[in-house]
Amino acid sequence: MKQGDFSELAKNYINRPAYSKLIIDALLKYINFEGNDFAIADVGAGTGKFTKEIGNLNCKIFAVEPNDAMRAEGVVYTKGFDNITWSKGSGEDTGLASNSVNWVVMASSFHWTDPKKSLPEFSRILKKGGHFTIIYNTRDIQSSPLHQKIESMIKQMVPELQRVSSGSQNVKDWFSVLTEGNYFKDVMFMECKHTEIMTRERYLGAWESVNDIRAQAGEARWGQIMDQIKKIVSAYDKIEVPYKMRAWTAQKVD
Repeated sequence: MKQGDFSELAKNYINRPAYSKLIIDALLKYINFEGNDFAIADVGAGTGKFTKEIGNLNCKIFAVEPNDAMRAEGVVYTKGFDNITWSKGSGEDTGLASNSVNWVVMASSFHWTDPKKSLPEFSRILKKGGHFTIIYNTRDIQSSPLHQKIESMIKQMVPELQRVSSGSQNVKDWFSVLTEGNYFKDVMFMECKHTEIMTRERYLGAWESVNDIRAQAGEARWGQIMDQIKKIVSAYDKIEVPYKMRAWTAQKVD
């Protein structure tokens, strides 16, 4: 599997956690969401996990996703929301009109872009005073002995592993990245904890949606990792999965 290619994983994305309503509501207040003529671009929308979370807002939502399989799943997942428009595009080339949206969001996907190209692109499509937010919904490994055990097992099996978007290695200085090139300013950070209760089936399905470990481990070791995870959680009917949701928001430099 190629790192960053989610074509084979799209069907399992439904098992991933939802995004905390607490932070979403706080973000909407911070960016002065007013509805009506407000427009949001969910870039790297994947299968629509975050898109659907904001689908009930009274505004236009543009869901932009480069991967055909992921986008197809997203269209089905958000069916019934007349305010959501799906299109093919990327962080570097959204395909959206200049000065057309008030808020750009990348939920668990900004790390796949080239900031030297995506930041000017987001500045281009944002209206004056608009905001750009990146969100990450990572497992709170340190608060869960179960997930510490799984993380330790993975590290032993793939000692060269470098996590891309989650895990304890995700320590990028997003404050510096977001202000690079002077396209955005005034970065504000939010964080909250939340827990999802998953069935064992959904929990294993969420693991099957992981790209970076599988791509780096190779299919043989990935199969062994999944076998070990299945053994570790075999006695669980329900699994508590603690998360930390983090969001960095910057305002467009006019």
